[in-house]
Amino acid sequence: MQMKNVLEFLEKTTERYPHKVAVDDGRVLLTWQELQDLSQRMGTGFCKLTGRGRPVVLLMEKSALTLAAMMGVVYSGCFYVMIDPAQPVTRVREILEVLEPEVLVTDGAAREVIVQTGFRGKVVTVRRLIGEEVDESRLNRIRERSTPEDLLYGIFTSGSTGTPKGIVVSHQAVIQFIGHFVETFGLTSEERIGNQAPFDFDVSVKDIYSCMLTGATLILIPKPLFSLPSKLIDFLCEKEVTTLIWAVSALCMISSLKGLRYRVPETVRRIMFSGEVMPSKQLVLWQKALPAAEFVNLYGPSEITCNCTYYRLPGIVADGDKIPIGRAFPGRQVFLLDEEGQEIEEPSAAGEICVSGESLAQGYYHNEKETKKRFVLLERWGETGVRCYRTGDLGYYGEDGLLYFAGRKDFQIKHMGHRIELEEIERRMETIRGLDRCCCMLDEKKGQIAAFYLGDMQPADIRKEVKELLPAYMIPGRLIRTTRIPLTKNGKIDRGYLRNQLEVERV
Repeated sequence: MQMKNVLEFLEKTTERYPHKVAVDDGRVLLTWQELQDLSQRMGTGFCKLTGRGRPVVLLMEKSALTLAAMMGVVYSGCFYVMIDPAQPVTRVREILEVLEPEVLVTDGAAREVIVQTGFRGKVVTVRRLIGEEVDESRLNRIRERSTPEDLLYGIFTSGSTGTPKGIVVSHQAVIQFIGHFVETFGLTSEERIGNQAPFDFDVSVKDIYSCMLTGATLILIPKPLFSLPSKLIDFLCEKEVTTLIWAVSALCMISSLKGLRYRVPETVRRIMFSGEVMPSKQLVLWQKALPAAEFVNLYGPSEITCNCTYYRLPGIVADGDKIPIGRAFPGRQVFLLDEEGQEIEEPSAAGEICVSGESLAQGYYHNEKETKKRFVLLERWGETGVRCYRTGDLGYYGEDGLLYFAGRKDFQIKHMGHRIELEEIERRMETIRGLDRCCCMLDEKKGQIAAFYLGDMQPADIRKEVKELLPAYMIPGRLIRTTRIPLTKNGKIDRGYLRNQLEVERV
């Protein structure tokens, strides 16, 4: 019988492994039974605060108790949205305006942020929710009404209009994808998955629900360790982590700062990476340090639930080799379309990567216009009205028949594992008094966002103000004051000219 709610993952695993450690955040350990009990307590509390199907915002850092709160939201028949408390208040406020939630959960540390947003709904602490008595009959009634199409979570990404977009994903989408993911890579209850990604980043979905389906242990790696390579490696060794499903930037932080020379995490037997193109030089360092480990390149935007393609590396790559993004996961169809909407099949011809089949997101919450723009109905394989997601990424087939990533079609980039609309950064920066015009681009050689600007402000002053407007991963690493931002004959910014100027500035 097919599952219709991810809580079936949790409950079946709790039946099999009630006393096995489910999650370890370095301070708190919860067994599967403890996680389920806490989740049901919190779920009972949420039932009293909001109605079924509503968003519940968790303004908290990731932790074992945060995970219990997330599952508590699910028990209440609602969907959870994680927001990093370190996000600028302006951005938090905008996310709340999109969601219009009735309930916001905190561990107490983000109280001041909540006040500054002007949120007028109900604010509840995790401590209060833990004190609830489980109301089984109420939770059972909610479950009986559940459907596979119910929303499970929302994740906010950058928006070209300057307003964040909320991608909403159903239970069915996660159940289908995680089932294929676990089977494809042979994940078992013996895994100890080292979670790098914050819970507001969809890489964490693979960590959380792979553990929940198999009974593996989820090891939450404290954020401060990602600026301390030696301590991070020690932590991986101490916790005997076996699997890393990480953003490329996190892996490169360790290898580029010579962390693997200090110590090798020898229990790691599987490394999966995504979010950006993996530099072959850094990948080789990992492959040589862990010659028996499996390495997998994963590709896919949040809108299709984590990933749509994968590629198992057959051996050590050569410096400069281009790594394929590979083949589609079961249940997915991945194809290329040209500018006229015709499918591309011949090698080397670039086209937009499109995805259909299982696990597409429901769309963008309260944003029908953007949903219709990206989630389109096409005629495919003799059928009409096939729902597809247009990624905006370009790809091509190699002579080997595998798919390769070839950059972006528009002004969206991948940076530090996040998909970012450059236009959002530009619009934000142009609200700063004294800064008249701005144009941003990704400096791929330096691995940083560069911003050309017109105005009287000094870079140090801009940096100070932009920290109040954008999350850290969207802040330009380089600010270049210029006397002109040229336009093309069509009246658009001449980004090609500025890219050439970036080359000159670099020299």
